[in-house]
Amino acid sequence: MNKKEIRWRERFENFDKAYNLLKDAVYNFENLSILEKEGMIQRFEYTFELAWKTMKYYLEANEVDVKFPRDVIKAAFHYEIIEDGEIWMDMLEKRNLFAHTYDEVRFEFAINKIKVEYYDAISQAYSFLRDKK
Repeated sequence: MNKKEIRWRERFENFDKAYNLLKDAVYNFENLSILEKEGMIQRFEYTFELAWKTMKYYLEANEVDVKFPRDVIKAAFHYEIIEDGEIWMDMLEKRNLFAHTYDEVRFEFAINKIKVEYYDAISQAYSFLRDKK
């Protein structure tokens, strides 16, 4: 196993831990307090970061050179790691907006996007990468 292969597998281990924490929050959403829902947004943020970085290292291990998140998402879609590139681009654009969840409208928007769209997209990428590990 070469260094690039080892590196993506190590990144996946971190992504795996983060994904499972996010999954727990999404599955228990109805029982979460407002504070815990804020924590779910934080979990989404770091899980998304680990997801695109894990895909980056997976692509590099497969001789695809990508540097920036947008390029990683495009390549991941091209190589069928992700099924919906538009949702991933939306996640990339919205992640900075989620830092401002002290606004109630943005807070509700963020938790609904995570529950309804983003979690499924991350789950699909997670499953693909888990199966390659």
